[in-house]
Amino acid sequence: MWLRDAALTLEALLDHGFLGLADSWREWLLRAVAGDPADLQIMYGLAGERDLTESVLRALPGYAASAPVRVGNGAWGQYQADVVGEVLVTLSAARAAGLKDSEFSWPLERSLLRFAADQIGRPDQGLWEIRGPARMFTHSRVMMWAAFDRGVRAVEQYGLPGAVGTWRKLRDLLRSEIDRRGVRDGHFTQHYDTDEVDASLLLLPEVGYCAADDPRMLATVARIEQTLMHDGLLHRYRTQSGVDGLTGEESPFLACSFWLVEQYASTGRREEASALMDRLCALTNDVGMLAEEYDPVNRRQLGNTPQAFSHLALVRAADALSGGESTPR
Repeated sequence: MWLRDAALTLEALLDHGFLGLADSWREWLLRAVAGDPADLQIMYGLAGERDLTESVLRALPGYAASAPVRVGNGAWGQYQADVVGEVLVTLSAARAAGLKDSEFSWPLERSLLRFAADQIGRPDQGLWEIRGPARMFTHSRVMMWAAFDRGVRAVEQYGLPGAVGTWRKLRDLLRSEIDRRGVRDGHFTQHYDTDEVDASLLLLPEVGYCAADDPRMLATVARIEQTLMHDGLLHRYRTQSGVDGLTGEESPFLACSFWLVEQYASTGRREEASALMDRLCALTNDVGMLAEEYDPVNRRQLGNTPQAFSHLALVRAADALSGGESTPR
């Protein structure tokens, strides 16, 4: 159970009126974190298990001989800075949707904000669980900005007690840092030490960091189209850059293309948005499910299947197309 994926799932449900599920998930989170957010993990077992040590089942060949077959996940101990932001953005959305704070919910959020403040200068592995060196990924820094932004909103809009002066200062420092170090040649960058782009940058307008038609976003989209698009579908990033510390290549990542649908719909490129949406929906299997990736050469789905990320991105893309624009989370 990834905190990020669960938060995004919950938010999609909130957007469509399923408020009761938000309360249940918040209670699950309270139990999983179990007292000390300093020990926050990016994922847990469904019953709150903390030890997800990765091991290989060598006796199993794997689908299409795609060994190794693994149990657990080696990323469970990684620091991914965006996760706290994902959780706080979702809990803020739940509050805005009408979910009342419980005795423990706001103290939990304050604890998460203290944890984020303690990690403010720490590089991370990013949204894609990069196994290369930790870096200052722009998307991660934006999600930290979003965490403090939602803390400030809770105090200013809902009168909840908290260190609003500290949170406001950290939020503003992060914005200044991102605008200064996360932009090159007019476009946002994958991390502070490169001019490469990453499909995760398409998520910046989703959390309200900038507008979809911000000149920096438009330049970022142009660069993404130029360097990450293959047969009309998007890769997560350029594997050739070596950022992930892995060998080989991968196929386009379906969620990224749905994010592009939302971006197109939000900036007046509706014909392109509709065409890309139709193409993506046509890739579903016989029961309407999507995997993680799609191989346009061999015309088959690849990777984890079904993939929550792909379907969550589909929901937001559909909402953006039906409403004419995306709604910041």
